Amino acid sequence: MTAAEWNLIIGGDICRVTPQGTLEHPGLPVIWGVAVCVAVTIVTAWGLYIPSGSNSITANRKSGFTVSAIPFFGGFLGSLWIKPWVLLSFKTATSVLFLMVIWTGLAGTPLPSRNLATVLTWNLWWSGIIISVLFVGSAWCAVCPWDSLGNLMVRLRVWRRSLPHFSLNFRVPKNFRNVWPALVLLVGLTWLELGVGITSSPYATSMLALGILLLAIIFLGVFERKAFCRHACPVGRTIGFYAQLAPVELRAKDMEICTSCTTLECYHGNANVDPCPTHLVMGRLKQNTFCTSCGNCARSCPHENVSWRLRSPGKETLEGARPHWDEAWFMLVLLTLTGFHGITMLEFWENRIRQLARYLGDSGQLIWSFSIGMGVAIAIPVALYLCVVALTRWSTGSSFSFRMIFTRLSFAALPLAFTYHLAHNLSHLLRESVGSGSVFVNPLGVDALPLSVNERHLQMLEMTVTPFALAAIQAVMLVLGFIFSVLVVRRRGMQLVPEGSRTLMTLSPMFGFAILMTAFHLWLLMQPMNMRM
Repeated sequence: MTAAEWNLIIGGDICRVTPQGTLEHPGLPVIWGVAVCVAVTIVTAWGLYIPSGSNSITANRKSGFTVSAIPFFGGFLGSLWIKPWVLLSFKTATSVLFLMVIWTGLAGTPLPSRNLATVLTWNLWWSGIIISVLFVGSAWCAVCPWDSLGNLMVRLRVWRRSLPHFSLNFRVPKNFRNVWPALVLLVGLTWLELGVGITSSPYATSMLALGILLLAIIFLGVFERKAFCRHACPVGRTIGFYAQLAPVELRAKDMEICTSCTTLECYHGNANVDPCPTHLVMGRLKQNTFCTSCGNCARSCPHENVSWRLRSPGKETLEGARPHWDEAWFMLVLLTLTGFHGITMLEFWENRIRQLARYLGDSGQLIWSFSIGMGVAIAIPVALYLCVVALTRWSTGSSFSFRMIFTRLSFAALPLAFTYHLAHNLSHLLRESVGSGSVFVNPLGVDALPLSVNERHLQMLEMTVTPFALAAIQAVMLVLGFIFSVLVVRRRGMQLVPEGSRTLMTLSPMFGFAILMTAFHLWLLMQPMNMRM
C-alpha cells in the first residue's frame, strides 16, 4: 500500500465535487468509524458491569486549583479579569467587529463568501464560539457586543456602576424566570439559519444581528440587571450549559470567607461595580450555567476572595449542577438541534425535503416542507428520550416521579451534544475559514467575483491541520462525549435506584440512548457534508 493510499484511508479526501458542481466536505473515514464503535463497546461494557466506587453526589467537594497558583504567569492570568482595561479592550474589539458586520452586510456585496458579515459571523464566530467554551468556558458572554452596546445605549456606560440610567428596572415576571424564552429563540434561530438560509445572505445576517441587539436593548430598558442574558439569549444559554463541561470556573478561593460574609458585594455590587448581572451569590455558586464571566464579583469582593480555577472537565454535569425542568428540556432540545444541523448539510436531507415539497405542493424556499422536516427531526430524539425515561423508571423500580427522572438524567444529553457540536464545527472552521483574511482586506467585497470550485478546492488543500489530524480529533470527541454521558448515567442514575436493587443493569435503557445518539452522530460525521456557504 502506498503512502497516498494509506493517507486516504485514515484521513479521507480533501473535498468532493457533487454532480451539481458544489463542494462537499469528506466524511470521516471508515477506519475511524470502526475505532469509535470499538471504543463505545468497551466503555459500554465497563459502564454496565464494573461497579461504581461512589454513588453519592458530592457537589460541595473542593477540587482543582486557582489559576493564580500556576508557576511563573499564574499571577498575571489570575488578575486579568480584575483589571478594568482588559475587559474594556475585549469589549471594544468585539463591538467594533459587530458594527463592521452590520455595515458590510447592509452596504457590501451580496456574495456570502466575499462579504465580511457572513464570513465572520458564520465561518469564524459561530463555528469558533463553541470551540472556545472548551478552553475559556463562558468568557464570550463577558465581551458580548450585544450586551456592551446595549449597556452603552440604555445605561450610558460599559464600565463602572451605571446610576442613574434609563432602565425601568422591573423584575422579570415569575412565569418567565426560566430558560424557556431562550429555548424558543434557539429553535427560531436554527429555523432562520437553516430554513430561511440567512447564512448565505449578508443583508439577512446583518438584520438578524440588529434584531438580537434590539431585543437585548429592550430587555435592558425594561427589566433589572441583565434579564436577557439569563433568560432569553439563545447563544448565552447554549454557552452556559456547555460551560458545565469546561475545565475552568470563577469561584471563591476560601468558602469560609463567603460563609461569614454579611454584605454580599458579589451579589449587590458596590459604589463602583455593578451587581451580579444574573443574580448569583459566590458563596452558593456551584455551576457555570448562568455565570457570564463578567468578573463583577471578583472586582467588588472586599476580601479578594474570587478567582479563576482549573478543575476536572465535566465536574458540574457529574456532581454540582442541579436538575430543573426547563433546563432539562433545553439540554435535550440542544442535543436534537446539534444533530439537526448535521442532517441539513447532507444530500439525503435535500432529497427528502424536495420529495415532501412535491407532495405538499410547496414551492419557493420550501419553508413549509423544511418546517415539517425540522419538527420531525426534533420530535424523534425527544420521543426516544421520553420512552427511555419511562423504561428506566420501570426497570429501576424507582419511587421518583417521571419528571424527576427526566430532569436528573437529562445531563447525559449535554456531553453528547457538546462533543458532536465541537466535531461538526471544527470541520467547518478548519475547512471553510482558509483564506478568510481576504475579506478583512476587502470587507465589502468590492469588485469581487464568486469563489469558484477550483478556488475552494485549493483553499481546502491549505488546511492548518492534516485531514488525518482532523479525523482523529473528531473521533476522539465522539468517544469522550460517550464516556462522559456514561459517567453521568452511572453517577446520577444510581441516585434514582432503590437501595435494595442498585445494579447498573437497571440503567441499561439510558446506556442504550447514549449508544444510539453516538451512533447517529458518527453516521453524520461519516457522510459527505455540504459547505456552509
